[in-house]
Amino acid sequence: MLRSMYSGISGMKNFQTKLDVIGNNIANVNTYGYKKGRVTFQDLMNQTVSGASRATDNRGGQNAKQIGLGSSLSSIDTIQTQGSLQTTGRSLDVAISGDGYFVVRQGNNEMFTRAGNFYLDSNGNLVTGQGDLVQGYPVNANGEVNQSGTADIKIDTNTTMAPQATSKATYNGNLKSSAPDGTVVELETKVKDSLGKDISLNMVLTKSASNPNNWTVSISSPTTGVTLTSGQSTTLSFDTEGKLTSQVPFPITLDNQTGANQTQIIDLDFSKITQFDSSSSANVDTVNGNSEGYLESFNIGSSGEVNGVFSNGEVRVLSQLALATFSNPGGLTKAGNNLFQASNNSGIPNQGIAGEGRGALQSGSLEMSNVDLSEEFTEMITAQRGFQANTRIITTSDEILQELVNLKR
Repeated sequence: MLRSMYSGISGMKNFQTKLDVIGNNIANVNTYGYKKGRVTFQDLMNQTVSGASRATDNRGGQNAKQIGLGSSLSSIDTIQTQGSLQTTGRSLDVAISGDGYFVVRQGNNEMFTRAGNFYLDSNGNLVTGQGDLVQGYPVNANGEVNQSGTADIKIDTNTTMAPQATSKATYNGNLKSSAPDGTVVELETKVKDSLGKDISLNMVLTKSASNPNNWTVSISSPTTGVTLTSGQSTTLSFDTEGKLTSQVPFPITLDNQTGANQTQIIDLDFSKITQFDSSSSANVDTVNGNSEGYLESFNIGSSGEVNGVFSNGEVRVLSQLALATFSNPGGLTKAGNNLFQASNNSGIPNQGIAGEGRGALQSGSLEMSNVDLSEEFTEMITAQRGFQANTRIITTSDEILQELVNLKR
């Protein structure tokens, strides 16, 4: 039988496979997080009619004579290029800009996906559209992320924030260096006790008459039942360049008779206050501590932190999304439902948070498919013509065989 007929058959099979991959790409043109496939071919073994000969003194060398026996699939690649980001405005939609995959749990199996359309189930778990549990890093009471291991992300809408007493207050701004002796600047600071109740601190800053680089600070509390047992006064000393040289921070002790913890120590940090020749603008910068609060809403930040917004105005990190990268992302196996699975050739997942060698996250957006329709239709035309050309090989070979049969009548 003619070898060309079998070469044509192999070519037809390959182009049929290529059309299958192209069809799947086109079918998923609007699938979020989809990564297109690509088919490459390679030639099959070659039959050597005569081998190559070496050149001699009297005769030149000859190349080998080989007849190819068709083609076969070389690879079906997953192209991991970035898809365009589509803005959705939905807080639970998250897109990855750069490398990385979301980590989800499907039973005891760890899977990976680029599709960030997440939802909350009845238990408050963050899940994919198929119910796979999204994985992240837990956060302790101090808001510190523990990256020792991933866990299911759960957002309890009944979460409350316990009141926390103020332990530090910082100040910034300027005290006018050319202000007359005896100039007074008054500041009021609202701090919290252990029950979340407001305590007022009055500060009177007075320009020293004896030293133009000093300001005396008198501290008192007009709140009923609260008195200062230490730290009623201090001095802010500045050098000739307007920088503070006195003690930082300055501790004060409150005696609270209102039912909260009786003794409360607060560090007052004046290190950001300067003394330049501009208008006085000294003010409160930050004060820690809070009253009781209830979770009102949440959002996902660019590093994957799930931020809870509480009724008391505080924002706390509830969890942080985990991302995984691979040494060979092209080696991941597609598992359906927008999921990928690690394989022997993908390498083990390197898990961490966004921004540490991984892509940034964009909340309110989704990554679109990276399928280019113009490219797919062009490849479809070449595959179709290639298939047709291989059918011509078979029909031509058949005609030759028919002629051989007709030699004997």
